[in-house]
Amino acid sequence: MQRISDFVEDAKSGMIKHEFRRGCLVGNLGQEIVVLPDSFRCELENILLDWQERLAACLRLAVQQEQIPSHSDCDELAAFFWIGWEGAVLRAKLVQDVGPLDTFFRGFVAGIQK
Repeated sequence: MQRISDFVEDAKSGMIKHEFRRGCLVGNLGQEIVVLPDSFRCELENILLDWQERLAACLRLAVQQEQIPSHSDCDELAAFFWIGWEGAVLRAKLVQDVGPLDTFFRGFVAGIQK
């Protein structure tokens, strides 16, 4: 869980450093998918699926270390994280504040603990 928290903190620092003008390139491209070549759709989805698998592996380690409940569906949690995270990044850019990232992550963590 510390690795995930570190990711969030690093992303927040990066957004502040770049004055909320940057975010996730994959997320940015995903928002423009209707004007991009069809081949981009598959590539972007594959990137997101790779990120999901990496996060699911991290969450499985958290289960092994008893940081999250043993009944956790790590694949589903990873998918939920990336869907929500990309929305939080968009909102953070909109309001030029890391608050949406914090709100999302607190909710994600609270949901895991149940």
